[in-house]
Amino acid sequence: MTQDVVQETAQGALPEGEGGTVWRRIADELAAAIEREEYRPGDTLPASVALAERYGVHRHTVRQAFRHLADLGLVTVSRGRGTQVSARRVPYPIGRRVSMRTNFGKLGIVGTSRMLSAEMVEGEAEPCAALGLAAGTRLWRVRGVSLGDGVPMGTGTHWLSVARFPDFDRVYREAAGSITAAFKAYGIEDYVRLSTRLTARLADEAEAELLQIAPEAAVMISTAVDALPDLTPIHLVASVFAGERMEMVIEPFRE
Repeated sequence: MTQDVVQETAQGALPEGEGGTVWRRIADELAAAIEREEYRPGDTLPASVALAERYGVHRHTVRQAFRHLADLGLVTVSRGRGTQVSARRVPYPIGRRVSMRTNFGKLGIVGTSRMLSAEMVEGEAEPCAALGLAAGTRLWRVRGVSLGDGVPMGTGTHWLSVARFPDFDRVYREAAGSITAAFKAYGIEDYVRLSTRLTARLADEAEAELLQIAPEAAVMISTAVDALPDLTPIHLVASVFAGERMEMVIEPFRE
């Protein structure tokens, strides 16, 4: 994408104070160009200085237009990367059964996962309680990252009983990061979502780097428990999703 598009969409300069809110008019023109796919996801918009010169306004006016586009979820603004067009958020259904690869597959997106680390730890009170285990029970703590068409969508930490899932680090790796495939290796053909808790915050530096998002970008936090069909909990996962790439769709539980 080049600055020629801006020249074509801008009908001359937009004097401050004339014909309505100037920053909003700039934002609307850029939003229209994004809608026409003249700017595609991942494209970087021209710098505020360049646009200010094109439109005949102060660069702070352009930055206000950028902030408005960011509030709409159309762009992300970050130091060092400029203002980039955001990809449309991927709807992620949360119902009785939740599978990232299945959800992505229905949308024509190839879902993959990669294990980052795996270790056996003495379980703290909170994860043990979520799994119906006594505090101090040995747990697997497995960290991974999930991708859609090669783009990082989220990172998660999984907790499972070491006694129930021996050699889980190896099994999970051989299952290419698929929890569903790993469970099948232990004879678990079906499992259900027992609970999901959703919150939001700003990404820390490590999360931003891993998810390839701007520092302090909004992330969604999902803390979920999976269980056997008889509702015996077997898996706790705390996930951090890139807010600009994902949206959670809560579906009624159906058998």
